[in-house]
Amino acid sequence: MRDGEGVEGRLRLHFLAVPLALLAIVGWVAGCGSDANNSGGSGTTSAATTPAQTATTAAKPSCGSSSVAAGASEAASTATGDIPDNQQFLTFRNRSGGYSISYPEGWARAGSGDAVTFQDKSNTITIKVTQGGKPTTASVASELKQEATSDPCLSAGSPQATTAGPNQVIKVTYTTQGQKSPVTGQRPKITVDRYVYSQGGRVATVDLATPVGVDNVDAYRMISESFRWS
Repeated sequence: MRDGEGVEGRLRLHFLAVPLALLAIVGWVAGCGSDANNSGGSGTTSAATTPAQTATTAAKPSCGSSSVAAGASEAASTATGDIPDNQQFLTFRNRSGGYSISYPEGWARAGSGDAVTFQDKSNTITIKVTQGGKPTTASVASELKQEATSDPCLSAGSPQATTAGPNQVIKVTYTTQGQKSPVTGQRPKITVDRYVYSQGGRVATVDLATPVGVDNVDAYRMISESFRWS
């Protein structure tokens, strides 16, 4: 009887050991699968927020805060900036640039030769002369598109062929953001009328800029019509 009980006991231990071993194997496999899934999840999260993507987002140029309200505030802070009806105009003759143009008396002039600027408050007249063929609406649009790569605030309309005084020109209006005002601390939204003149292999680009909310339409039209090649 004792031998029989010994054999029976050993058999019971054998049958109990098998399920325990199977449970250990299943647990080990499940643990590996869980680790693999966790590793995969971590990889997916990392791929969604890679440093390269973060850097690309950070490197994208930004226009910053610019609005019509800012332009209107700037205009108010500079006594509206409107060119008065009784404004006197003088004629600027640029011999090296080969042209003449009217400008408001009292405006500060900077530059010479192929690049000249007149400025009063946030109102600006810029004249640049280059060598080149006759401009077209397509070439002017392409130039503005190129300028927009370094000025994310620049937004241009469609260039049009028209006249300015005796000149055949390409005209386009665009907006951008002005310099920060020392009075308000804001950067006003600026609207610019661009006129492109050409003659004999020379091209003159005249930008007439003013803050949004300031009405210099009549004065700027007169200035654009005063341009003459010499």
